[in-house]
Amino acid sequence: MKANEAQLLKFLKKIEQLQVPIYQRMYSWTERECQQLWDDIVRSGANDDISAHFVGSIVYIEGGLHQIANFSPVLVIDGQQRLTTVTLLLAALVKALEKAEVREHESVDDFTPKKLRNYYLVNPEESGEHRYKLLLSQTDGDSLIAVVEGTEPPKEPSLRVMKNFAFFEAKLAEHKSLLPSLFKGISKLMVVDLALNRGQDNPQLIFESMNSTGRELSQADLIRNFLLMGIEPRLQSKLYDRYWHPIELDFGQEAYDTHFDRFMRHYLTVKTGTIPKQDEVYEAFKSYARSPQVAELGIEVLVGDIREFAQYFCAMALGGETDPELKRSFRDLRELRVDVAYPFLLELYRDYRADILAKDDLVEAVRLIEAYVFRRAICAIPTNSLNKTFATFIKALKKDRYLEGIKAHFLGLPSYRRFPGDEEFHRDLQTRDLYNFRSRSYWLRRLENYGHKESVQVDEYTIEHIMPQNETLSSAWKEALGPNWKTIHQTWLHTLGNLTLTGYNSEYGDRAFIEKRDMKGGFAESPIRLNAGLGKLEHWNEDAIKERASTLADLAIDVWKSPTLPASVLQTYQEKTQITGYGLSDHPYLLSSPTCELFEALRREVLALDPCVTEELLKLYVAYKAETNFVDVVPQSKRLRLSLNIGYVEIDDPRGICKDVTLLGRWGNGDVEVGFSALDELPYVMGLVRQALEKQLGNGSDQ
Repeated sequence: MKANEAQLLKFLKKIEQLQVPIYQRMYSWTERECQQLWDDIVRSGANDDISAHFVGSIVYIEGGLHQIANFSPVLVIDGQQRLTTVTLLLAALVKALEKAEVREHESVDDFTPKKLRNYYLVNPEESGEHRYKLLLSQTDGDSLIAVVEGTEPPKEPSLRVMKNFAFFEAKLAEHKSLLPSLFKGISKLMVVDLALNRGQDNPQLIFESMNSTGRELSQADLIRNFLLMGIEPRLQSKLYDRYWHPIELDFGQEAYDTHFDRFMRHYLTVKTGTIPKQDEVYEAFKSYARSPQVAELGIEVLVGDIREFAQYFCAMALGGETDPELKRSFRDLRELRVDVAYPFLLELYRDYRADILAKDDLVEAVRLIEAYVFRRAICAIPTNSLNKTFATFIKALKKDRYLEGIKAHFLGLPSYRRFPGDEEFHRDLQTRDLYNFRSRSYWLRRLENYGHKESVQVDEYTIEHIMPQNETLSSAWKEALGPNWKTIHQTWLHTLGNLTLTGYNSEYGDRAFIEKRDMKGGFAESPIRLNAGLGKLEHWNEDAIKERASTLADLAIDVWKSPTLPASVLQTYQEKTQITGYGLSDHPYLLSSPTCELFEALRREVLALDPCVTEELLKLYVAYKAETNFVDVVPQSKRLRLSLNIGYVEIDDPRGICKDVTLLGRWGNGDVEVGFSALDELPYVMGLVRQALEKQLGNGSDQ
């Protein structure tokens, strides 16, 4: 490895060609980064006290490329974004200087159009690809060549290349007076020229450790380079052309930059059953790729598998699905923002493509997921267990009875993960603040269009409060609502019964109900289905709001259906109670005081924590479980010894009674040990037990 500080222009002049390999990410700098570079150049050029401006490192591999005669290209490992942006600026500068109105600047040092072009943009004596100083891959490369040559861009141009070139063109046209400062600033640009020797230096390790200026590398960038950087060039091209470039095309440039990291996180969840942290996707991927079962299959199988799942993700999450019914169901799910469901959905979609899951069953499964998430949101059930619910869902299924298994699993989820029943959903939907619900256009659209082939575009209408939002209600409204008008207004204003859609929101204003009903475009002649029946009402008061809410909630039960199965079928899926063969008599300390009294008091409190908690009597201890053991109780002669299944560093223990048993052999599960020897300690001990349960129930976040 050789590292030297170098003036960027001198570096470009001495290098014959910089090739950006196919595994590098596409050019991705936005106007924000271009503006920053412009500002830095102009500022340093205008200030004689600034001798240099450092713009990062250029890391490349020397040798090892197929060389013709004396032509010596190098392979860029890091610095592509800066090199491309500076090239675009220089190309825009050439174009500006060639215009008549700025020719007075042609004699400034090396800043003539001819010198700028022949020193920094092209190799004038070469032809073909060898002609260009900077050679990008795929669409980026074709667009950059068009910019440098001043020719028409390709039919499918690189948006970033063309937009940023246009940005610099506009800057130069707008700020002609800044050209002297610009010339000086460009001359002051400095880089670290870091040359690697093929066969001696590890490009991947160096690439990972780089912390250069500009846009931070995404997890996806690191993954792509990990897969392709270390392999033979021909295989690189094959894998990129056959698998990775199609992935980029499926996503599209904008979506690839913003959504590919999400996809890889879901992909790894499917493959490993574990949800990687958002900033640790790359590390999780390396571990997965290096696992014996994956490594044995080879790099092409792995890249091909990623390509396959990326297609599924784009179909569902980015609107790429072509089947109309599936497309609608995926759109509704996207609008509800159920990102945590994609690991499960990826499995379902793969089985649909493999003819294991019928299309109609997939549609119904997607609708069940939608209903599950929406009902839980309406019933205000915390979302922090959703990611684990969906990450582990597939393991519970019997694919020979696929849809039946999905329904049975939903129906068997414990209380904190439950699929809210019709009664609970119907009740809470009527009283929930739906106006400030994060997906209010979603639920309005679903109610309005359910069961109708001719959909109403909800976005063309606005939400109408039948009883106005204005806190200072008119006397007519106060009279209509009655003596308790203030309480009624506060209670029902943003709820289901009082909300509807209209195209006449501004005309309605705070008018009385009868006026809204009978005016032109009023409720009596509204084509909106949600307004059905309003034109026949004489009064709008608490009873009317509640009656309409109940009617719409009846409809919602059908829109967001709960799963149903015959009791006889559901019983076959019920988890059988594990018979251990042990009872209280196997724990002699539980048959006499004081341990018996302590145990009974603790037992009542633990079982009351949540309906999902179960008790299991084992030979050496008594286990209490939700997902798995969260506290195990070992009876002793004068006390109970509790093992809490939580990390010692995670437990909140102000009194300091917990003991770290991470490296000690103990009966029970967990790293924390607590002694319980007196009834007055019970409230504090239960606070510790509750922490272990809550960690298990809310393992991870929903995003």
